Amino acid sequence: MPLFEIGQILLATLCGLAIGLERQVHGSQAGLRTYSLVCLGSCLFGLVSTHSKGLAYYESVADPTRIAAQIVSGIGFLGAGVIFKDRSRVHGLTTAANIWVTASIGLAVAFEMIIIPLITTALVIVILSCNRWKIFIKFNKMFNLEPYQDRDDTKKSDDV
Repeated sequence: MPLFEIGQILLATLCGLAIGLERQVHGSQAGLRTYSLVCLGSCLFGLVSTHSKGLAYYESVADPTRIAAQIVSGIGFLGAGVIFKDRSRVHGLTTAANIWVTASIGLAVAFEMIIIPLITTALVIVILSCNRWKIFIKFNKMFNLEPYQDRDDTKKSDDV
């Protein structure tokens, strides 16, 4: 029984769930299910690419980075679908970038980089939540910057 691979799948799913939970709690349209599925799917594709066997494996050199490259472009296409322009504002860039980095976390787990995806997951959650920190709100006010607000957030930065 491939216990290590099962552990990798579970770890990728947990990383995606953690990021998705942060997004869902703050009202993002892409939430728990989206991020956990993106991370899980990327991990599975990575595992499949590193364990490929069959006739094609013996006739050519197997290259797991080919599937990894296709994940990057495929997730980029998915991310492009969440970016919208409304008048003079662009919405969904953070969501698109977040989906992209979540896919990379799943792929890193598949390639047996266990610590890096855990640290990256923590950094993603910190980055996504820092906009709600008082120091960033003060920074925006100090330099007269318009406070950034996700399209999906229901609260303004000043209400936090």
